[in-house]
Amino acid sequence: MPVADETALSHLTGLSCNVAKPVTSRRCGAGEFRPVLSRPLMVSRLLGWQDLGCRTTHCNSEVLQRCSLVFLATKPHLLPGVLQEISPAVTRDHVIVSVVAGVTLQTLQQLLPVGTKVLRVMPNLPCVVQEGAVVFARGSCAGEQEAALLKSLLSACGLCEETPESYIDIHTGLSGSGVAYVYLFAEALAEGAVKMGMPSALANKIAAQTLLGAAKMILETGEHPAKLRSNVCTPGGTTIHALHELEKGALRATVMNAVEAATTRARELGKR
Repeated sequence: MPVADETALSHLTGLSCNVAKPVTSRRCGAGEFRPVLSRPLMVSRLLGWQDLGCRTTHCNSEVLQRCSLVFLATKPHLLPGVLQEISPAVTRDHVIVSVVAGVTLQTLQQLLPVGTKVLRVMPNLPCVVQEGAVVFARGSCAGEQEAALLKSLLSACGLCEETPESYIDIHTGLSGSGVAYVYLFAEALAEGAVKMGMPSALANKIAAQTLLGAAKMILETGEHPAKLRSNVCTPGGTTIHALHELEKGALRATVMNAVEAATTRARELGKR
């Protein structure tokens, strides 16, 4: 895939994109491509991109002229206007990557010229610290080469997996919204320690490290969480007594219900 002379990545929207910033910081820092074009709506955000060594512009047509890989990350209601503006400049050499929530590949392909290579990405908040979970799906005209390029770029954000588009709303319920579930659990974990006499700052730090360590063990061992949980329990010990309390509170069912509710809501929003 040919890449325009100036850049390999673009950000058109003015939204501080959780995907674009880690990619930009790492790749520019490594000298892997030249400065990135951006089209922020606010001066403060424009300056933020310039601080990363990016070339910035207020002209969408300039972005399309200089870039072959273009990230779209705007509010859903603004996207049709953006696509209408850039469509005359989109060619078969361009790869359009949407980070816009709730906008399907079918809609993107309908609003762009026939044959446009389109991919859809769904990140989560920890991408800003390069520990995110990102999934993406490709449209009918995007091939293995485009998928491989995108996955290489998004690896700067953390875990990146290609999935069927139908998984994107599930990912929203599991991981996009799931970050908030984890924050709530971390808060409750720390407050339990505070109740028992530990200072809040220390409790928060230990709670966060506990979640980090547990997550790392799941990823590095490849073991099912149930097996790792069982390994912590000893007959009559503290952990099994604590888990009994969580089961009485229906923690497992409540979390499953939360994922279902968020996924269902994501699907509803996508139909608007």
